Amino acid sequence: MKDFYDVVIVGGGHNGLVAATYLAQSGLSTLVLEQQSHTGGAAVSQQVFPGVDARLSRYSYLVSLLPDKIVADLGLSLELRSRAVASYTPARRSGRDLGLMVERPEGAATRASFEALTGSSTEYDAWTAFYGAVGSLAEAVAPTLLEPLQSAADLRARVDADLWEELIERPLGETVERRFTDDTVRGVVATDAVIGTFAGLHDESLIQNRCFLYHLIGNGTGEWRVPVGGMGAVTDALAAAARRAGASLVTNAAVTSVEADGVGASVTWFGGDGERTVESSYVLANVAPTTLDALRGRPAGEKPEGSQLKINLLLSRLPALKSGDDPARAFAGTFHVDEDYSQLESAYQAALGGDLPAVPPSEVYCHSLTDPSILSRSLVASGHHTLTVFGVHFPARLFAFDNDAARAEATRRVLAGLQSYLAEPLEDCIARDADGNLCVESKTPYDIEESVGMPGGHIFHGDLQWPWATDDADVGRWGTETDVANLLICGSGARRGGAVSGLGGHNAAMSVLTRHP
Repeated sequence: MKDFYDVVIVGGGHNGLVAATYLAQSGLSTLVLEQQSHTGGAAVSQQVFPGVDARLSRYSYLVSLLPDKIVADLGLSLELRSRAVASYTPARRSGRDLGLMVERPEGAATRASFEALTGSSTEYDAWTAFYGAVGSLAEAVAPTLLEPLQSAADLRARVDADLWEELIERPLGETVERRFTDDTVRGVVATDAVIGTFAGLHDESLIQNRCFLYHLIGNGTGEWRVPVGGMGAVTDALAAAARRAGASLVTNAAVTSVEADGVGASVTWFGGDGERTVESSYVLANVAPTTLDALRGRPAGEKPEGSQLKINLLLSRLPALKSGDDPARAFAGTFHVDEDYSQLESAYQAALGGDLPAVPPSEVYCHSLTDPSILSRSLVASGHHTLTVFGVHFPARLFAFDNDAARAEATRRVLAGLQSYLAEPLEDCIARDADGNLCVESKTPYDIEESVGMPGGHIFHGDLQWPWATDDADVGRWGTETDVANLLICGSGARRGGAVSGLGGHNAAMSVLTRHP
């Protein structure tokens, strides 16, 4: 290993690998240091249950914000597969069990499903009008994500003025309540504003609006796709691309300090050979900003607070639904559980007051219906399926006193919510591992912090920011800068970071390449 590199990247998650590949392809000597025994960060596929040949996307699930251009630029061997169904939402009306089915692409069955739920076509017409307008905003914003930051005024000039006010300037709850009347439909729309973000829909900070925007702008379509082979296939492809380009990837390297003065930099880490220090022209930090502060010997800012409960399950079969709908179709998309608009608000208020939500909203993904390759042939043949569940409005504060006890109770409540829409006991459908235990794994924000180093278990490394310059001084910059010219944020904590997108890595690499002689 050399004593000097043009660029050292701290953290081998997907953004660090994206940056490394771009930089190495451009001829810069690049070193990636990853503290875990493997690259990939939170975007990994793992065998979660002992003796069971199923590789689950353990922490991150679907891909939307990863631009097709990055996939092409880096020559990634990667397939992102569309789901046959966008979403399914079980609901009860007048003692009847129904299901709101949204196809992909939407067709006559979607309209019929709205009419069966609401009694008219009004809500579906409002739905198509709203998402048509959102699509125009996505088409305007998506191409700018791989460019230097533009001003809000420039982007505003490209979209309808009323839509900009609705989605960017006023709390999202106002828009949802004005455009829709049905509680379930309102909830399906609003859910994208609170996934991984602890906020009310009328929060004046508009953090919920920012979360909503990021969920709807990926590649200009907002479609969330399943990576074939699991999320680990994404980062395995990135690691292979980085190595092909000539980057050096070192695992089991726990970085202990980062120094940069605008001209030169050094990074120190512990590895199998003890302590080492390497010099570089640039350092890219693929860690949370609060983690970087600690590595620089600075007082860390307030730790971000993650807000989710992640549950991984393996089923021996898909459970039957009370609605009578085909479970293979209902679970093929995002399966919304207790995510009516009023239920989202009730859960938020309960958590804000320090209590576990009595009826916690959640959503369920069955990746194996779209990509059976994550299961062994024998599991596929016997009808097994994976389920990953994302519990909403579970801020870390709820687990601070007793993480184990709170995890157990939160898991019980979330699975009870799913059970309420099933025609048979969920437990009868859950597979067992080699030790005879039910194949159920739960992760609180504290568990996620311990496992993959995300402070506070915050999946975005902190509050999402608008994907444009909110200060005129930032126009033309890349949104990855720190107070030191040769130290850049390249992870989810960068402006336009968050989710499995590669945007932080791409933009930090472009920042280096525009300045490097």
